[in-house]
Amino acid sequence: MKLLATAVAFSFVAVAANAAEPVVPAKDQQALLKSSDPQLAANKKLVFDMWRTFLDAHHIDEADKFLAPEYHQHNPNAETGLAGVKAYFAAQKQEPKPVADTIPGLVSIVAERDLVVLALAREYKDKDGNPYTTTWFDMFRVANGKIVEHWDVARKP
Repeated sequence: MKLLATAVAFSFVAVAANAAEPVVPAKDQQALLKSSDPQLAANKKLVFDMWRTFLDAHHIDEADKFLAPEYHQHNPNAETGLAGVKAYFAAQKQEPKPVADTIPGLVSIVAERDLVVLALAREYKDKDGNPYTTTWFDMFRVANGKIVEHWDVARKP
């Protein structure tokens, strides 16, 4: 009996030890923009500013500052090209709002070569209605000071 009780207790500890940890956003987003390579720092800042201005604050009219006309979109739900992506977001009819200093849920920004990757905490509810967090990734390619390509983990509804 003592062996059974020990096995049951151990199984509870093992389950708790393997439970997912919550995704925690970065405390200092400005620190994420730094790099010893000035080009990588500029690429990070471009993507950071685009996300805050165009995606979060819905300033569709400012997309041209960040996205190249030949912008390639790999999200299966959005249009490709600058005109296509602007039309996609305009169709959502979200009113512009003030541009925030931060990106909600931003965990990390990583830049290498001409690529910038954002990791963001996302909150969802499981089938029982319990909240949990996971991570969403977006990757952008930068050329000549503009974003020219985008990938993410989106799927069709």
